[in-house]
Amino acid sequence: MKIWRWGIFALSCFLTSTVIANPKQQLTPGGIAIISIKAIGASTPIAMFRGIPVAVIKENQHWLAIVGIPLKTKVGAHEIDVRWGEQGPKAKHSFTVTTKKYPSQYLTIKNKRKVNPNKKDLERISKDSQRIKKARHHWSASSQFPTFQQPLVGRESSQYGLRRFFNKQARKPHGGLDIAAPKGTAIVAPAHGTIIETGHYFFSGNCVFIDHGQGLISFYAHMSKITVKVGQQIKQGQKIGEVGATGRVTGPHLHWSVGLNRTWVDPKLFLESP
Repeated sequence: MKIWRWGIFALSCFLTSTVIANPKQQLTPGGIAIISIKAIGASTPIAMFRGIPVAVIKENQHWLAIVGIPLKTKVGAHEIDVRWGEQGPKAKHSFTVTTKKYPSQYLTIKNKRKVNPNKKDLERISKDSQRIKKARHHWSASSQFPTFQQPLVGRESSQYGLRRFFNKQARKPHGGLDIAAPKGTAIVAPAHGTIIETGHYFFSGNCVFIDHGQGLISFYAHMSKITVKVGQQIKQGQKIGEVGATGRVTGPHLHWSVGLNRTWVDPKLFLESP
């Protein structure tokens, strides 16, 4: 399988010194599969994984399907379905997922309602979930992925995929990367895109969603201030808000998630390690 060529650019920051034009492949739950598809004529292939559209990018004389692998994916062989037009040829392409064990994290939350919400809280959480789901499912046309840079300089406080326990109670695995920084620190867009949702949610506090095309969505949570509006076109490096401690937190930080085909994957796969 041919993997994307990525151009490396300099970036001065605490966690990573360079950025890459395209994500890295990591065939584990929470990772990314990059699958080569042979070109057939001039048509653009349509790829699906578990019935969900997958990003497809052209490189040279072939295409690449970029598949986000959900954290709950079982180890073993999996397939994507590919077709060329409504009446065109169809094919299946397989990839194999290997195991990865994520560590556990135990956090103490002072506001007990953020761990065990009351009835009114649950009604709000349900409404929040519908808005978040709509943003995660957003799809727009794009010919290629943009280059990503890190949205914030700071200390990594919680890695992606952690098995989390709040006040000793098990909760969903961590779907993003936490970067600790002082309240008010600027948060910038890691790549160009369109603001598709902003709001204040029960668990995530002040949040922003950015559409980067073909189901590539980035998410920013716990902000103290939001400086962009829905529908706004933004450029890489443009300020979108400031670090805060809103929602369910133990201190000021940015929670950063990156999604592909409606699943959160490890944001570090979009950044080159130093």
